[in-house]
Amino acid sequence: MARINENYLKLPGSYLFSEVGKRRRAYIEAHPDAEVISLGIGDVTLPLTPSAVAALHRGADEMGRAETFRGYGPEQGYMFLREAVAGTDFAARGIGVEPDEIFISDGAKSDTGNIGDIFDAANKVAVCDPVYPVYVDTNAMAGRAGNYDSATGRWDRLIYIPGTEANGFVPGAPDLYGESAPDMIYLCFPNNPTGTVADRAGLKAWVDYALRIGAVLLFDAAYEAYITDPDIPHSIYEIPGADECAIEFRSFSKNAGFTGLRCSYTVVPKKLKVGGVSLNSLWNRRHSTKFNGTPYIVQLAAASVYSPEGREQTAALVGAYLENAGIIRRGLEEAGYKVWGGINSPYVWLKTADGMSSWDFFDYLLTELNIVGTPGSGFGPAGEGYFRLTGFGSRENTLRAVERIRNGRI
Repeated sequence: MARINENYLKLPGSYLFSEVGKRRRAYIEAHPDAEVISLGIGDVTLPLTPSAVAALHRGADEMGRAETFRGYGPEQGYMFLREAVAGTDFAARGIGVEPDEIFISDGAKSDTGNIGDIFDAANKVAVCDPVYPVYVDTNAMAGRAGNYDSATGRWDRLIYIPGTEANGFVPGAPDLYGESAPDMIYLCFPNNPTGTVADRAGLKAWVDYALRIGAVLLFDAAYEAYITDPDIPHSIYEIPGADECAIEFRSFSKNAGFTGLRCSYTVVPKKLKVGGVSLNSLWNRRHSTKFNGTPYIVQLAAASVYSPEGREQTAALVGAYLENAGIIRRGLEEAGYKVWGGINSPYVWLKTADGMSSWDFFDYLLTELNIVGTPGSGFGPAGEGYFRLTGFGSRENTLRAVERIRNGRI
C-alpha cells in the first residue's frame, strides 16, 4: 500500500502568500467597487527591459529555423550565460567564481528549497527569524523541522536566531557549539522580509562561525542589486573563507523583472566540501537528474542583462523600485510608524499601529484603507507585531497607498 510523506501533514495552514491572496480575493468579491492596492507579494509591475525583449525575439526566431534550432540544452546552463555571470557579478568585484561553479535555474525560490536534497535529513537547520517561509517549509517537508507548535509558531527541531528591534533585525552568529550547533544556516541579505542589510563585519562573523563549527551557509542574495551603500557586500564570497562554507543564490526576478520568465542561478564553489565530498559535484548530480534546464530563449534574455544597454536598463528598473520603497518609508515615518528597510532593499518593515497583531493590522489596511501588505507573523514568531510592504507596485499606486496611510482613510 502506498504511503504519503507525513511531514506535509505537519505544515500549518496554507503558504503565507497564498493566504494573503485568498483574503484579498475574498474582500474584492465582497466589495467589487473597492480600489485595492497591493503592496504585499513581491511581484514586479514594470515591463521587461527592451534588451531582454529583443533577446527573446531573437531567440524565438532562432528556434524557428532549422539551422539555429536548439533542443535540450545543458542542465547547468549555457556557457554564454554562466561566463557573463562569472565575469560581471563576481570577477568585476574581485571575486573568483568559475563558470562551472554556477548553475542556471528557474528561480531562487526553487533552489533554496531544493538545495536540501543534497543534505542529510538529520542535519540541524538554523534560520533567522523573521524568515522567508520557503526555508522553513521545505525543511519541514524533508523532516528536518520536526513538529510544529501552533501555540508558539515554532518547529521543535529548527534553531531560530531572532531578529529584533534590539539588533536592528540583523541577527548575529549564535553562541551555539558542539551538539547544539546547526549544520545548515539560512541567511538572506538584503533581507526578506525586513529589508535590513548585513555589513562586512557581520558577514565575516557568520563565515568564521560556519568554518569553526563545520556548517554550510545558504546565502540568499536575491536582492543584492538593491544595495546602494558601497560598504555593504553584494556577495558572501567577498568574505575570505566563504568559498569553503557557503552556497549563494541569486535571481533575475527582482532586478530584471523576470518573475514571469523564471531565471536564477546558484553558486556552489568547488572548494566547498562536507566530509570530504564536493557539494559542487552533488548539486551537479541533483541538478542534472531533476532539472531539464532553463529555456534557451530565457537564458538569452538573462544574458542581455549583462550588456551595456541591459545593465543601464536594469539599473533603471531597480532605481524605480528603490524610489517606491523610499516613498513608502518616508510616508510611514511621517505617519508616525517605526520602520526598517527601504534603503538598500525594496522591502519596508514596520511596527504595527497601536500594538495590533500582524493579521489584525492586515485586516485594518485591507478593510479601512484598501491596501494589501504581508503580516509579519507569517515570516515567523519574531515577526508578530510587524508588517511588510514592498516597493514593487506602480509609482501611482505607491503614492496613493502612502497618501491613504497618512490620512488614515481611503
